[in-house]
Amino acid sequence: MSLIQNLKSQGNKANPAQRSQHAAAAIASTSTGTVRKGGVHFEFGPSKKDVLNFTNQLAVMLRAGISLQDALESIGSQIVKEKFRHVVLDLKARIEGGQSFSQALAAHPEVFTNLYINMVAAAEISGSMSSMLQRLTEYLDQEAETRSQVISAMVYPGIIATMAVVCVTFLLTFVLPRFLTVFAGKEHLLPGPTKVIMMLSMVMRNYWFVVFPAIGAVMMGFWYFTSKTPVGKYWWDKTKLRLPLLKTLCRSLYITRGLHTMGVLTNAGVPILDTLSITAHISGNSLFENMWKGVFEEVRQGKKIAPSLASYGLMPGNVIQMIQSGEESGTLGDVLRDISEFYARELKTVIKTVTSMIEPIMIVVMGVLVGFIAMSIILPIFKMSSVVTS
Repeated sequence: MSLIQNLKSQGNKANPAQRSQHAAAAIASTSTGTVRKGGVHFEFGPSKKDVLNFTNQLAVMLRAGISLQDALESIGSQIVKEKFRHVVLDLKARIEGGQSFSQALAAHPEVFTNLYINMVAAAEISGSMSSMLQRLTEYLDQEAETRSQVISAMVYPGIIATMAVVCVTFLLTFVLPRFLTVFAGKEHLLPGPTKVIMMLSMVMRNYWFVVFPAIGAVMMGFWYFTSKTPVGKYWWDKTKLRLPLLKTLCRSLYITRGLHTMGVLTNAGVPILDTLSITAHISGNSLFENMWKGVFEEVRQGKKIAPSLASYGLMPGNVIQMIQSGEESGTLGDVLRDISEFYARELKTVIKTVTSMIEPIMIVVMGVLVGFIAMSIILPIFKMSSVVTS
């Protein structure tokens, strides 16, 4: 049984009536002044940024000598989001009811990840809660920075792609129809590209109520296939590691995320099997997840991490060699931390490189599309004028 399951089972052994009383108290204490009159109030759940701010505040307050219960009550009273305020004050109620902090966190898996709970559990054993929370803050902050870098790298190409679609749609539906009267009765003189463009224009103008929903349905179907079905998710994860530009970015991202997580958990004193299990779940790619799960099984059978990683071919050889040296010297945590810091810097370089390469490619693609449509309009005009003069 994993550490998380142990925490949940121990937490469930508390008196049900006592848990209900504490939960009711938490909800009652947060409901004052939160009723929305004259309408329905909608609110999203706690975001990663909310958890980061909560962890940072809690680390500062514990380092200042404030008790855990008082810190949770103070932080909870200042949280604007009702759902997250309920969660924080419920943590306080559970701790007062006899549960440990990690057990209380395990009752909210939708907010706090396994990594978070395991690190808190390790801190409870070692007695270094404030320093562990500070380490968690640094980890969450770096993860947020990495996500922001990847999203920022995709913003400009997304804008260019959107502009390309808008321009092509405008040309096909508003510009090209103005030339149809010029070409009327002379369809036999039109070149093949012009006929294709005219057919597309006719379809988009007369059947737009079918075309646009169909495009939206295809996009939604692709999203559902690649994110909700195991076969589609595996195919897309494998494809991302093969596409020319995307593979470099994705591979660096998955390696950085996995090694950084392993380094943080190992240095926090979390058992190696729990570390590997958590790393597998946060990998973000089916192939890397299967790799870490396979390493987990082999390590559970008594094998070393480095040889297990080498059999999958997803990790660079120099990384495996450094992990092997860390295992042999007993400094695996320090080695993983150094490797993850190196790949974090490498990821920033890769993002800049990929972005700088995507921008001109998107501009060229947009120019080719618009140029093709323009030439499809201009060429028949030249052709017909030459026929008239001859």
